[in-house]
Amino acid sequence: MSRRPTDVANKERNEYIPSFISKKPFYVDDDSSANDYLEHQRLHKEKEDQKWYDRGKRVGPAATKYRKGACENCGAMTHKAKECLSRPRKHGAKWTGKDIEADEHIQKVELGWDAKRDRWNGYDAKEYQNVVEEYEELEALKRKAKDNASTEQKATGEDGDDDVDGDGDGTSEAKYAEESEMGRQQGKGTRNLRIREDTAKYLLNLDLDSAKYDPKTRSMVDMGAQSDQAAALVAEENFMRASGDAQEFEKAQRYAWETQERGDANRQHLQANPTSGEYYRKKQKAEMDAKKAADKKALLEKYGGGEHLQAGPLRDMAVIENERFVEYDETGAIKGEPKPAAKSKYAENVLINNHTSVWGSWWSNFTWGYACCHSTVKNSYCTGKEGIEAFEQAQNMLQIEAGDDDQEQALTKDTMEDKSTDEGRNKPASNAQKKRSRHELEMGVTEEELEAYKKARTAAADPMAAFLVTCEGFNPPTTNSLSRIFKAELQSQTSDDDISELPDAPSKFLIQDDFGKRHNKSHTLCRRCGLRSLHIQKHTCASCGYPAAKMRKYNWSQKALRRRTTGTGRMRYLKSVDRKFKNGFQTGAPKGARGPEKA
Repeated sequence: MSRRPTDVANKERNEYIPSFISKKPFYVDDDSSANDYLEHQRLHKEKEDQKWYDRGKRVGPAATKYRKGACENCGAMTHKAKECLSRPRKHGAKWTGKDIEADEHIQKVELGWDAKRDRWNGYDAKEYQNVVEEYEELEALKRKAKDNASTEQKATGEDGDDDVDGDGDGTSEAKYAEESEMGRQQGKGTRNLRIREDTAKYLLNLDLDSAKYDPKTRSMVDMGAQSDQAAALVAEENFMRASGDAQEFEKAQRYAWETQERGDANRQHLQANPTSGEYYRKKQKAEMDAKKAADKKALLEKYGGGEHLQAGPLRDMAVIENERFVEYDETGAIKGEPKPAAKSKYAENVLINNHTSVWGSWWSNFTWGYACCHSTVKNSYCTGKEGIEAFEQAQNMLQIEAGDDDQEQALTKDTMEDKSTDEGRNKPASNAQKKRSRHELEMGVTEEELEAYKKARTAAADPMAAFLVTCEGFNPPTTNSLSRIFKAELQSQTSDDDISELPDAPSKFLIQDDFGKRHNKSHTLCRRCGLRSLHIQKHTCASCGYPAAKMRKYNWSQKALRRRTTGTGRMRYLKSVDRKFKNGFQTGAPKGARGPEKA
């Protein structure tokens, strides 16, 4: 009777199976388990997802013209120029509109925590097949070379024992592998391990303050920190400091080990046959010394210089005692000895470019030069006496031109002084002239300055001050504050283009503004005469009788000058003033407040 295959599901229900086993959970798909009611209880093989996103796959045909926001280099919309992997073009697709590449197919790859950190995620094992094939080819070549070598040895009748280094077919490695403790195929990391019979370096001295042992590099660090025996033994890259025959013993032991590892025909063992080992070691050393001497001799014969290798006479090196008394000073120099001249860092007594004197041997007009040709250019070629004559002629021409300039300056000096005096009267004082110097601040005011101030100042309380303008012989200064105020008022009522065409204040209003220069403060000034009013409660100017309504508080600071025409309220006030006080008087002003009438 044949049995059914195991993979065929049994449709017949077994009534002896408990319901909690045969009953399917709510999350099991009914369509997949329609043929087998126990499918949810069976072991299913997990299907590995071998899918991976398509790298470098392009989507559809490429665009025919550049699109806004695309890569400036290749023209694809899926990345920027900074992330472009195409060859950088001299002129990108943004400017040429040619060779626009298609967009990449970008898939949304959602990876878990482990998949994000898996270093082999996405690796295709088929790529390693190339490495396997490469090694198989190398092995085939090695086997072929080995067969050829063995065939040649059989033809010539040689045994092949001369390959002691194991660089050929590898038979010598298997031959001597049993005689060495570690084997010929041992790696470098294993060979560097210490011999277990030796005492560990960190156990040489158990003092906590002794030399430190670094287990990672297997060496002692901080050798010079403590002067103890452990630090001395492993100083200088773990070199064992020994004296006497101990060094020779170490050399003999090393020689025996090296012959054993190389597998020489005359392999030595220090404890089994020390005499033979010493003999062959000295023989090898003598051969090496003879070879070095022959090489040295050949080099000296070819290139020379043997006289420099010979030692000087004994008398030159001997220190002979004498009775000469020598006394040293505090610096260690011999007293009475002439002081040697300090050597300069510059080259001395070096003549270049056919010069017969050094640079700096001649000086003229704050420049250095050559005394042989009077040239002030360091890299110039020497011209000798002709250069000196040319230099003298050039100096004479400069003196003649300087004399002509002095005459012209003398002729024009008088005319310039006249012009400067005329311009000085009408030119306003500069900021440097307005400021007092440090000498004036420290020394105070002289009597001459005080007398000039008393003559020039205007007495505001003097009732005759208003008639100084009409007095004969009175020359008011040209710089006054009223002219600036007058222009500012007109500027507020005109446009910016007509500022340069504003007229100056009337000549009868030009008075001295020394008070404004000295005191950069806010004071109540008269709109007509520009003087400081002392009778504000009388609503009229004490100097000219101008109505108080036309008096305003004026700020002499530069900041106020810049902002006095700003603001809607200020502009409204200026317009009302211009409307009420037209032609210098106000209609309906109180008696005695109209001021002088215009002529």
